[in-house]
Amino acid sequence: MAALGQFSQVVRSAFLTQTRQLSAVAHGEQGAKTWKILSFVVAIPGVAVCMLNAFLKSQQHGHDQPEFVPYPHLRIRTKRFPWGDGVKTLFHNSHVNPLPDGYEGHEE
Repeated sequence: MAALGQFSQVVRSAFLTQTRQLSAVAHGEQGAKTWKILSFVVAIPGVAVCMLNAFLKSQQHGHDQPEFVPYPHLRIRTKRFPWGDGVKTLFHNSHVNPLPDGYEGHEE
């Protein structure tokens, strides 16, 4: 049993030594500088372009309520919610989320 423990220690130390050498080569001084440059030149402008795209799409897209279609398999309420009036979900948005009988404030 002691021989197995010694063998596992030898294998573990050889593996850790090799891992440390590879890590030092991959993430040396030059590697850190490269990742810093990539972060400022690629990542930050990429996030900015995505944010601009989302903003412009939200401005272009109308904010009208989608048409209410009373599908029988959606908005099934077998019991009341334990908050509020018991009909609205926890994160209810009256502009986007209809109740089982339609949007709030719209009598059709």
